[in-house]
Amino acid sequence: MTVTFKRRDLLKGAASAAGAALGLPLASNGMADSQAQAGSGPGKLRVVVAGAHPDDPESGCGGTMARYADLGHEVFSLYLTRGEAGITGKSHDEAAQIRTREAEAACKILGAQPVFAGQIDGSSEVTNRRYDDFRKVLEPLAPDIVFTHWPIDTHRDHRTASLLVFDAWLKSRKQFALYYFEVLTGGQTSQFRPTHYVDITATEPRKRAACYAHASQHPDGFYGVHDKMNHFRGMECGCGLAEAFVRHVQNHDVPLPDLSNVKPL
Repeated sequence: MTVTFKRRDLLKGAASAAGAALGLPLASNGMADSQAQAGSGPGKLRVVVAGAHPDDPESGCGGTMARYADLGHEVFSLYLTRGEAGITGKSHDEAAQIRTREAEAACKILGAQPVFAGQIDGSSEVTNRRYDDFRKVLEPLAPDIVFTHWPIDTHRDHRTASLLVFDAWLKSRKQFALYYFEVLTGGQTSQFRPTHYVDITATEPRKRAACYAHASQHPDGFYGVHDKMNHFRGMECGCGLAEAFVRHVQNHDVPLPDLSNVKPL
């Protein structure tokens, strides 16, 4: 028992040091207390959330995006497509205009900046040229941390976005931290085993509002699933509402917003 407690104290001290150095407290998998206070580091982080369609970043980690923005960090919502195929009865151009406006409105709610990568909803591609094109969009954002889709989601566009981010991460020599988010778990995301959680109890109303900004996507349907996910992930880590993530094990130590209400499990 004595050895166990000494090891735990050592790990907590190391995590606290990493969090303080980068200006954000570490969010763990619920096995440790919250760490260093936000705002103690040297400057802003640049946070990118890369989703396949308008509404994916918001539904996958809108609460976390709002938390980063509230802490003074720069947040970008990077959309692979403009949702061209996402409105029945509308042409691709008409749907793209509608969904672009919805994405811009959602970003305002969350304190994020919208960026579009130029692929087409339902026809996204993973080719050498597309890898290069996507990297040219992501690199100028100079991210410290990127969130993207779980790579085995059922939706092809989700998998495309995930692979493009992964390739950009490799080409950058892993210069940014890489995390994966979940969407419609049980329907689209499968075999998702979280390593980290973020308490979104305070920011969930803004996440909800951002998702409802995508009126063309009938948010009463899809947000109901995410509401259940928020509650379930909160139960898992010991807070009211939470978003869950899988951290790539080869990441740099760029921490997530803290779990200030989380108790050790």
